[in-house]
Parts: sequence; structure tokens; C-alpha cells
Amino acid sequence: MIAVVDYGVGNLFSLASSLSAIGAETVVTGDADVIRSADKILLPGVGAFEDAAKKLRESGLADVVCEEAKKGKPLLGICLGMQLLFEKSYEFGEFEGLGLIRGAVRPIEDVIPADLKIPHIGWNALRFQKKSALFRHIQDGDFVYFVHSFYAADCEESVIATSEYGAELTAAVASGNVYGCQFHPEKSGPVGLAILRAFVEM
Repeated sequence: MIAVVDYGVGNLFSLASSLSAIGAETVVTGDADVIRSADKILLPGVGAFEDAAKKLRESGLADVVCEEAKKGKPLLGICLGMQLLFEKSYEFGEFEGLGLIRGAVRPIEDVIPADLKIPHIGWNALRFQKKSALFRHIQDGDFVYFVHSFYAADCEESVIATSEYGAELTAAVASGNVYGCQFHPEKSGPVGLAILRAFVEM
């Protein structure tokens, strides 16, 4: 069973629908015991880092997610959910993340040309940096859908894919059993479903 963590932030319906489409047993839940009993955990997220981190901690689920991940349970963070996996974010201040992956979240405006629009919205190709089980069903150069204004930095050891938007930006990360996608698999058509399928198969 896949537990999609419901802490008041994220496009839960779309993600749950995508998982159902590939035949995965899925539950959207804010219940700590259900998350502990799940085989794998998905951490979604949209919006601002500070608000999401606060809600996740106030719900008590931050500790649950970290505990389960440290036990070896596969965890996949999506978009803001991926950013929460890092040590901190510099999104309109400085805020602490879950610290499951080394690195920090920084504004893309610091590294892309000034004439490019922010947020970065649209389809971009993945460029594999390391072999990963998350990409077992897709090819280098496949396109996925992004919506973001911040990116994961200072995390070279965990980067498994990048995408070019005026600069090479972190697209996906992995550290042991903890994975993250800056893009939205649930909005990325067959390629996104193939990535979710690979996670379900772990």
C-alpha cells in the first residue's frame, strides 16, 4: 500500500488518480498509524516552503515520515514535497526542512538568465546523472512537467537527473531509499506514470 501524506498541502486527487491508474493500492491519509503500516510513502506539496513545513510539523507527520524513512521505507517527495526533504530552504527567508537529504533549496532567479520567466512552467527533458531504479521504465531525454521557482542546490551527491532552463537545475534526487522529483509525475503523462510505477515496484 502507498500512503499519500495529507497534511493540508498538495494536489492529492491528481496524484491518487495517477496511482490508481497504474493499479497501485493507495490511501490518502493524515493518520500516523496508517502511514506507519504502509509499504511506501509519497510526500506531495504545492505552495510555500515555510507554510508546508509548518503544517507538516504541526500535524505531527514530519516525525513519522522521517522515522519511517530512516527505517528504510521508500519515500518519494514530489515538487515542494521534494524540497521539504532537504536540510533548509531560502524561500523568502531561511527555514528548516526534514534533513533527509543534504542540501538547500534556493531561488532559480539566482542562476538562470534574467529574460526567462519565473516560475519555470512547462515540459522539459530529463538528463540522467546517475543510474536509478526510479527511471527504470523511461529514457534519458524524456519530457516531464515542471512548475517551480526554487530548486535544490548543494546536493551534487544525490542528484540523479537535471533539466535545462537557462541553467542545469536539479530535477530528481535519491539518497538511499529517499527519492525526490522536482517535476510533477502525475502531470507528466505516460512518462510520469512510468516513474510512479517504478517507485511502486521498489
